[in-house]
Amino acid sequence: MNKDLHKLYAFVWMQFRKSKPALYAVYFLAAIIFLGLVSNFVANRQPLYAKYRGRNFFPAFQTLFHKTLTDSTLNPDTHKYEPLQFDITDWRQLSLDKVIWAPIPYSASQHDKYNADFVAPGTLQHYKNQDGAMVTSPYIFRHHLGTDRIGEDVASGLIHGAGIALCVGLFSMAIAAVLGILSGTTAGFFGDYGIRVLRGSFLLGIPGLFFGIFYGFIVRADVLKHAFEQDLITGIFQATCSIIMMIMITLLFGYAGLMFKKSGYLSKKIFIPVDIIISKLIEIFDAIPPLIFIITISALFIDKSLSLVIVIIGVLSAPQIARLTRAEFIRIRHLDYVQSAKALGITDLRIIFVHILPNALAPVFVALAFGAASAIIAESSLSFLGIGVPADTVTWGSMISATRDNFDAWWMVVFPGIAIFITVTVFNLIGEGLRKALNPRSRY
Repeated sequence: MNKDLHKLYAFVWMQFRKSKPALYAVYFLAAIIFLGLVSNFVANRQPLYAKYRGRNFFPAFQTLFHKTLTDSTLNPDTHKYEPLQFDITDWRQLSLDKVIWAPIPYSASQHDKYNADFVAPGTLQHYKNQDGAMVTSPYIFRHHLGTDRIGEDVASGLIHGAGIALCVGLFSMAIAAVLGILSGTTAGFFGDYGIRVLRGSFLLGIPGLFFGIFYGFIVRADVLKHAFEQDLITGIFQATCSIIMMIMITLLFGYAGLMFKKSGYLSKKIFIPVDIIISKLIEIFDAIPPLIFIITISALFIDKSLSLVIVIIGVLSAPQIARLTRAEFIRIRHLDYVQSAKALGITDLRIIFVHILPNALAPVFVALAFGAASAIIAESSLSFLGIGVPADTVTWGSMISATRDNFDAWWMVVFPGIAIFITVTVFNLIGEGLRKALNPRSRY
């Protein structure tokens, strides 16, 4: 089986490589990911290297994990040590012996008061030198793609916005993949007649599920709220804890139903219609307008959180993944090799994760690629509306939204719009390439 899967994946990759646009899109996506990872060293107001008063500093690297890092230098005139707090020091105003600036010497949220109020690319820009005189900006300190209303550099915003866009696209699809594959696998493999329990356990399990939801998500609402406002990892961890608590409480109530083993009506075993339940839940989530749902959930949180937006987009994208996984499991579970595995006494978990799931992921990969593009568009739309993301977080959508203050600032629309277009097109090309490569009827 493993050898067959290896041959299948090798064949898919060979077919995928024949689609040049899709292959180039993979390379371009890798470049965007790399740019997002090193954005702090490409666009930063702090120099990469600086020699000041005989000491060597690496501000952009030293503040990577400690933004408020403080050091001191000896003033040769007063012979006293003077503090140097990296995050608030204007390194351009210091008499540096040597310096290496980042390619874009501006941070995404840095305000340049001397070039505020929508300075267009190629126009006259000002710079305050070390003597306090206003002069024309030297080439290294020019805003080559212009600025916004408060003087934030557009090029720096594009660089840092790439990391935000990729986080939204990739992490939301990771959440969608986990939820969708688990629910689709359960529905597709077990169906409506694959799980049998005592009627008493089932009847007690229903209120147990409601108690689990109540305790896991309502009682712990404040915990979840603060977790998502902190960061994505903490939020996902607390949400996972809530899900585990919900499942444990449900199982505890169901286990209590074993006391009815000897009672006539409640001791009979019945089938749990897992497929119907999950299918109806998928239909319910599909009927929810994503934008309205995100706006509603975001309104419950005082502080805006990008992590919350990622989780909501991932949850709303999960039904499509679940539907595809369910359909593949229903098709594959009736094949001869799966029936042979069952006849040999192989456990259900091994059949699911070793024999069926690797062969059922082909359409899921395609859906995830297209879903990532949709997630980026959704986040950009929300940022444009000022919903979900914190005000100090620079995203491509928030940059476009800034043009509402000045419709003549064409660069605030063109450059972020091109970035969104290119990134979405890259994911769509990858999705199309996967669709063709995984289609047995396709021949390049």
